[in-house]
This record gives sequence, C-alpha cells and structure tokens, in this order.
Amino acid sequence: MGSYVEINDTLQLTTEQGFPSDLMDREQHIINPVTLADVEGKIFSFKDKPSARIFQLDPVRVYYVHNINGKWLFWGRIFIQTETIYKKLDVHGNWTEGEWLTSGTYTIIDVYDPVYQKVFTLHEAPPDRNYFIPDPSKD
Repeated sequence: MGSYVEINDTLQLTTEQGFPSDLMDREQHIINPVTLADVEGKIFSFKDKPSARIFQLDPVRVYYVHNINGKWLFWGRIFIQTETIYKKLDVHGNWTEGEWLTSGTYTIIDVYDPVYQKVFTLHEAPPDRNYFIPDPSKD
C-alpha cells in the first residue's frame, strides 16, 4: 500500500485559496506595476490546495501563479516558508480516504514586470490554461 503526494515547483492559487488579488491585479499592474519593494518582507498565506503536496522549500524558488477562472497568470517567484497537509473533512467531520488539503505561507522574492509577465505566461502556462490564450469554446 502506498500513498500519493505531489511535489510541486509552482504554487498556483485562486483568490479563494489566498492569492492577494487586491494587491496583484493584472490591469492595475499594467498601469502602476507592483514591485518587489511593495511585497518585500511580507508573509502571505494560502489554504485548501487540493491533494497532499510538497512544494520546493526555501532557498529553492517556486513559481507563483494566479489561477483566474482556470486560466494561469504567472506573477513571479516565491519561497515557501511553511506548509501543512491535513485531512479534508466533510461537514460532519468525516474523512474520505485519500482526501487531503495543503496550506502554508510564503514570501515573494520576485515580481515580473507586466511585459515579462505576459511573455513568461505565454511560454510556461499550458495552452488550455493560459491567461493570454482565448478559450475557443467561449466564442
């Protein structure tokens, strides 16, 4: 009997999972770019990533992605500070075998400028999840 644990080099978060969309918004980023000075020294939290995951640990970089309605927008790089893997319980406190969640904290070590952000996202995000590639089924 084994167990399933993912090892990730990318933290992609929805706003609900803790992505700071109030601070990091693409449209505002184009007008007034977020810089490392804006986030340096701050510790950010994420929660409820599905599955048991282990992220590369500080001092190894982890790519930082905002998941916006299933589309990935790369923002930069982070260092993971803490992570916790825990059982996903239903409303009655029951656990279904294999259902795990991961939460943690991180610091941002690099924020991509808007032009590089677009180039990097176009190059790295899978085509079906790329923020800059329109979904043909939505036409």
